[in-house]
Amino acid sequence: MTQIGAPDDDLYGYVLVHFMEDPEGHSEKIFLSRSVGDDPSRWERLNAGRPILESQLGTTGVRDPYLIRTDQGFTVLATDLRVWGESGQDWDGWTRRGSRSLVFWDSPDLLTWSPPRLVEVAPPTAGMAWAPEAVRDPDTGDFLVFWSSKLYEPDDPGHTAPSYSRIMVARTRDFHSFTPPEVLVDSGRSVIDMTAVQLDGRVHRILKEEPEPADSRKVYHEVGSGFFADDFRTLATRIGDELFSKVEAPLIFRDNHRERWYLFVDQYERRPQGYFGFWTDDLGSGTWTAFAPEEFHMPPDTKHGAVVPLRRSEWERLSELSA
Repeated sequence: MTQIGAPDDDLYGYVLVHFMEDPEGHSEKIFLSRSVGDDPSRWERLNAGRPILESQLGTTGVRDPYLIRTDQGFTVLATDLRVWGESGQDWDGWTRRGSRSLVFWDSPDLLTWSPPRLVEVAPPTAGMAWAPEAVRDPDTGDFLVFWSSKLYEPDDPGHTAPSYSRIMVARTRDFHSFTPPEVLVDSGRSVIDMTAVQLDGRVHRILKEEPEPADSRKVYHEVGSGFFADDFRTLATRIGDELFSKVEAPLIFRDNHRERWYLFVDQYERRPQGYFGFWTDDLGSGTWTAFAPEEFHMPPDTKHGAVVPLRRSEWERLSELSA
């Protein structure tokens, strides 16, 4: 788990990795957007709006990408799923008989990337592996990679019985080989889209609870004493519900220069879909304040991704993709 320390004076600007929702075409690929200057509330899509990466492996689509800084540079990990243009499946089918693999790319500089690789991470009893993220365990140096999977009994190879999604976790040193996964979060209801950060010895995680009955927590924020602790308590529920009835894909990051945290959630209630933002100056309070519409700008249909703070030289280097 990455420990967040004091703000770094060399930090300047942010990069957002994401995909795009495009029912008429094929945009289940990897896109980059960059903050306008050092402002985390204003974004421009790079590479003239074109994707920087795509996969011809597995389902030939990638969704829900995550970007993590490594000792060698950066790694993108993503869900192996193509929804638009794919035939013979639906959302229920994708959760029962979907890909159990994730797609990975590596880069030293955010400009040059390795070929994609498809790595199976979920067990045969899983129906899918969705919305992967990763954090570093400071005690071991390993990366903890976590994702959502519905699980089925071994004597149900067709995955026909009712089930619900848990958060699974596995360890890796290199994003090539992984330990056998284990269940990290099992609330008895489907939970997806977990994101997590550590601050002052506490782990904050934000998840999406499905389905959405009257008592659903929807997007909720909780805190516990450690990544694998069993003492998590809820700080906030139904985040964003006052603005849109359908939100998912929370991402969280800290301001480069002050003790302010940002939470973006992805609304899929109406078109255009995409992220809108919240902020807090006290992460432990569970109080999130929405940006006013005129205070937050992001190109439409910017879907489910992750923000990484940059060093000034990295932000400037991305100008090569701004044309």
